[in-house]
Amino acid sequence: MTVEHHDLLHEFPEYKSQIHELKVNDHHFRRLFDEYHELTIDIEKMENETTPVATLTEEEAKMRRVHLKDELFTMIKKAAAS
Repeated sequence: MTVEHHDLLHEFPEYKSQIHELKVNDHHFRRLFDEYHELTIDIEKMENETTPVATLTEEEAKMRRVHLKDELFTMIKKAAAS
């Protein structure tokens, strides 16, 4: 099974500079970014079956990642508009 990469720079390459600026200057963004990154690694392990888990556990992790991604994207768009 091929696992798709969901890190923010792959998801939003056009916002690379805003992501960098926010990671450096916004503590809240950095914390969410790190959580998103770690969760993505965990999900990739689940999808590769390196870390076997129940389907519900995997789906809950994916939903958490979607919510984090939405929150991060809102912050990125706001920074891009400034």
